[in-house]
Amino acid sequence: MNLIKSNFMKTTKLMRCVLYATVLAAIGLVGCEELDLFSIDAPSDLQSRIDSIAAEKAKMDTGDTTYLDIATAIVGPEDNSAGWWAYFSDYFTIPANKLLVLEFVNHGTGVNNWNNWNLCICNVEDRDAGDYAEYFVLRSDAYGWGNTDFALNMISHNYPDTDGDGDIWNDFRTTMQGAYVTLEVDHSPTGNAFVTSTAVGTNGTELIQTYQQPVSATENIVAFLICDGSYFEMKKAYLLPSKVTVVEDVYPVSISIEGAPTVVELGNENFWGNATATVTFSDGSFEPVDSSDISFTVIPDMSTLGTKTVSVAYSKTKQGTYCQAVSTIYTLEVTNPVVSISATDINYYYYSSDDIIFKPLGIVVAAIYSDGSEAILDNSVLTMEYPETISPSSGSQTINISYVGAKETFTTTSTVTLVKGVSQVGANDYSSAWWTAFSDEYTVAAGASKTITMYCYSNNVNNWNSPCTILRKADLTEYAVVRMDNFGWGDGYATAVLTNDWNWDIFTPNINGSRVVITVTNNGDNTANVLYNVTYASGETHFQKYEGLAVDSSDLNCALVTEGSYLVIVE
Repeated sequence: MNLIKSNFMKTTKLMRCVLYATVLAAIGLVGCEELDLFSIDAPSDLQSRIDSIAAEKAKMDTGDTTYLDIATAIVGPEDNSAGWWAYFSDYFTIPANKLLVLEFVNHGTGVNNWNNWNLCICNVEDRDAGDYAEYFVLRSDAYGWGNTDFALNMISHNYPDTDGDGDIWNDFRTTMQGAYVTLEVDHSPTGNAFVTSTAVGTNGTELIQTYQQPVSATENIVAFLICDGSYFEMKKAYLLPSKVTVVEDVYPVSISIEGAPTVVELGNENFWGNATATVTFSDGSFEPVDSSDISFTVIPDMSTLGTKTVSVAYSKTKQGTYCQAVSTIYTLEVTNPVVSISATDINYYYYSSDDIIFKPLGIVVAAIYSDGSEAILDNSVLTMEYPETISPSSGSQTINISYVGAKETFTTTSTVTLVKGVSQVGANDYSSAWWTAFSDEYTVAAGASKTITMYCYSNNVNNWNSPCTILRKADLTEYAVVRMDNFGWGDGYATAVLTNDWNWDIFTPNINGSRVVITVTNNGDNTANVLYNVTYASGETHFQKYEGLAVDSSDLNCALVTEGSYLVIVE
């Protein structure tokens, strides 16, 4: 019996050796270069492993692909608790003439459109570097911001209304949960960045968004992802050659003038002053143009008093080829010479003990002319001297003001009195990030209203660097959040009716120094209204109103939040 068992084991070993030798011989005949030709039926997963190795080898053999290491494989907390500007992917440097591809799985709360991926394109691999600057931040929900080259109308998308309810964004939020995203950033040698994002949802829906903007044609650009109530599973990162080597030329369609003088004294022939010209092209982009490239088709007679018309034309394509001109006009008033000026005094509100970035606004300077008439001088023709920062304390600051007339320079002063408020929301240096700086909680009883008066000091970068009102329960469960700039979110926001009289062309630059009065009214019928009455430092007034916000009238609190600005509450 033992002899039979021994012979059987020897035979089995011999058969195994023959089988192994046969397999090795087969591999040897085929060779590593021909793995894609080799097939075998067993074991069941051997073929898939061979195919996977061959596919990876094929990718590495293209010669055009540079794979990048991913140090942070999971970006952001997996419970989607990431606040804005708190969790970031690795930095990915994109040399000129290269295209970056990022592949990742997107996750978010599904509550807000922006609780998904956000892409930043900047100039260096360090957000804390002294020379750090952003070209733009692009959100997955067809929104963004950036430097002076940023143009919101350059974002395009194919986001569908899949459920046919007239709202694409509820479908967008659903598709983005668990979507596989391929994000391409093409750093074209033409001096532009072309972004294409393709998100394929678990429901099979494909969402495509594109954007383009000028960047350095020669210096590296840097890309990184930002979480906001979201997180990402990073899968791949690699560089390919740029797909865009030539940009099709486009024609100008309009020209606009800003900063031109509105009043010029008799004897001063300079009707252009410090004006700037911006041309919009047929592809929707726009850019400033040098005054040497524009022509004046109507030159005003500056030797007589009265209203004068100036006609300005531009006749080059985006690539600099001469073409049919676009033109516009502006007017100015030629007046008698100024003989004296005087300025009003103003108040400046503070609360925090930190130093204040001092930007006195609202000073009105009046001029008396040689014929005895009076008029208000535009601030663009004045020079004001004051410290960049001041210590917060009750007292005053003197502002030295000068005006250069046709033949003489006139000076005056304005006294700025510092007035302490009752509380403050946000940091004096505008550094407060979103959802980090809040006011006290205010209870609004059924049938009552709560009015909060404040002064807003803003960096004037974005519309939302301004006050924002939160409606919520005493336990902080939110009904709605409504901003000063005609935007909001939350379950209670869905029922709101929005009205305002903003001039959006001047909204952002006029936030700083504005007096804002916010009134929250509890209607007592499980709805609430929020009214913003805003007075710019110039004295111009506007309003923003939200009516019919859904709340529980028996449990309504309100609070303020802001970012990139601070609020000094005075009553």
